[in-house]
Amino acid sequence: MGLLYLGTPLTWDEAKQYADHVREHGITQFLHTWDRVKDRWGDELLWGDEVEYMVVTFDDEEKNAKLSLRQTEILAKLSQVVGDLTDDDTPALMTVPTFHPEYGRYMLESTPGSPYTGSIPDLLSVETNMHYRRTLARKHLKANEIPFTFTSFPRLGTNGVFTEPYFSSDDAKSSHSLFLPEEITNPHARFPTLTANIRSRRGSKVAINLPIFIDERTPRPFVDPTIPWQRSIYPEDPEAKNGAALIDHIYMDAMGFGMGCCCLQLTFQSCNVDEARRMYDALIPVGPIMLALTAASPAWRGYLADVDCRWNVIAGSVDDRTPEERGLKTSKDSYIIPKSRYDSVDLYIANDWTNKPEYNDAPVPYNKGVFERLRNHGIDEVLSKHIAHLFIRDPLVIFSETINQDDTTSSDHFENIQSTNWQTLRFKPPPPNSPIGWRVEFRSMEVQMTDFENAAFAVFIVLLSRAILAFNLNFYIPISKVDQNMARAQRRDAARSSKFYFRKDVLPPGHTALTVSPLSCSGSCSPVEGTPGKEKLLRNCFLPVPRPSHVEDGPIEDEYEEMTMEEIFTGKGSRFPGLLGVVEAYIDTLDVDEGDRLQISRYLDLVRRRATGSLQTPATWIRNFVRSHPSYNRDSVVSQEINYDLMVAVDEIERGVRRVPELLPEDYAPTNGYHSKPNSP
Repeated sequence: MGLLYLGTPLTWDEAKQYADHVREHGITQFLHTWDRVKDRWGDELLWGDEVEYMVVTFDDEEKNAKLSLRQTEILAKLSQVVGDLTDDDTPALMTVPTFHPEYGRYMLESTPGSPYTGSIPDLLSVETNMHYRRTLARKHLKANEIPFTFTSFPRLGTNGVFTEPYFSSDDAKSSHSLFLPEEITNPHARFPTLTANIRSRRGSKVAINLPIFIDERTPRPFVDPTIPWQRSIYPEDPEAKNGAALIDHIYMDAMGFGMGCCCLQLTFQSCNVDEARRMYDALIPVGPIMLALTAASPAWRGYLADVDCRWNVIAGSVDDRTPEERGLKTSKDSYIIPKSRYDSVDLYIANDWTNKPEYNDAPVPYNKGVFERLRNHGIDEVLSKHIAHLFIRDPLVIFSETINQDDTTSSDHFENIQSTNWQTLRFKPPPPNSPIGWRVEFRSMEVQMTDFENAAFAVFIVLLSRAILAFNLNFYIPISKVDQNMARAQRRDAARSSKFYFRKDVLPPGHTALTVSPLSCSGSCSPVEGTPGKEKLLRNCFLPVPRPSHVEDGPIEDEYEEMTMEEIFTGKGSRFPGLLGVVEAYIDTLDVDEGDRLQISRYLDLVRRRATGSLQTPATWIRNFVRSHPSYNRDSVVSQEINYDLMVAVDEIERGVRRVPELLPEDYAPTNGYHSKPNSP
């Protein structure tokens, strides 16, 4: 998460004096990068996943599952273990993985040791790679500790003991939270400083309110009896009773509630900057759809919520906007900023004829000075506005040792702002002095309980990204409709009961079927002998469709409609084969043997069954588990005992001990190390 320096972080009062300095030099750094790599072309597909875990410790006597706050110790051990490993110690086709710190002191993040390529063996090594990372972590924890890929811990911030060891929230000096102790946060100076500076800049604590799930015995109106309404330690303590805590809602007041969530993220390298921009745009409408399909977080601070996803919790948890920026007070000196710095994408950015100005229909404040500077440097209007929009934000954490940098060799000031704009997609320029190319990060999905599910969604998104390029698909709908989809995606049981706006005709003009665009290969293509057009690799560098000489543009409103999740994935009408349809068609262009195709089909079948509703989302399964627990009182409360049994059950599901055919395919088993046959490109 962001940049980790060893140094002296500035308080907000100190840091804000350097905000313009960081912005000015951040843009200078971006322009140096732009001049160096704007014409870079021909990078092959490299990609990777980031999987986040929460480490839970079990007290079987007390029947209490608690968050283990041993991140520092665990990472030190894993770093030592990983450092002693060689590639010969890892399963086939793998390199030694890496583990990273995250915001929560109970969290771990893992990534493959090296990027996946576009080969089919690499694609089908993802599940084994994830399983190996989980196994490696689990092997070096205490006997009663387990690493879970679980989005939100249901009893984070409850009364009682929910961490090991226990700490009191009375000493929450960076967040001033009523519920979370200081020790919940990673001790690296960046994290408590980020927490404190968000609160200071905002002028109050963050305020997150999720509607409570109303069950038979839920008190009406619901006024949370677990909130310490009368605490008087920090200046912000009265905020809850003065209106920050809403009736009939679950109230949360700290960054840890959001940034303490776990998720699954994917990053792809593109052929060049233009392809990265097209890919970014194409995946924007997919973000809310995948959020709904992976929904996995229905329980918060000891209660069932009437939502299924984490997104608005994280958005609220880092919302540093001042009252003026939120439109609560008038000011001549401030923008009104419609969204938190953690939210859905605000602008399409492709410099392409298919990106009509009408699609960017949401209000987007941007830094006029930054915009003009970028335009004067020769950068097109669309990308200039994107960067200038990111740069309306202030840098939240500045280390005194990094204020002055060599802008020709560093991008740290640029990344200070870029990396704290947490959106559903992130457009990522190449780092200085690096072989890495232009990249796109897909960030909306919730992490799943098993490596099989996480691999399935990773494989699906990678294949979908290639299908978009290969067939030159057009997914554009107005950004305002994407925003509406983000709100709908978080509703309870959205995957099964909600409809989402999606484009009706995704084919290029003049096309009536999916047709592969030519590759711009420069000698790197590898058709299989005797089978023209069959590729051994997932590729970059497909030629975009040129603008036809005549295009009939009707009303934008005629280009999209509301669809069910099943229709979005399996198709509707002759011009929209569905997301699974385009992926299947893309696979048909590849040289994939029968065994590999069968494994890919297992992943796509999970996606299909989620979309059709024959398999539940994790959120629905968790909610049903809580509501059917013998000790549940039909009052929306997730008790210590229920939470303990839930975490036991999730561990048993992941290990294949507990069968849950309503959640996973009946033949689910933890990976036994499936490997595709190596296939040299």
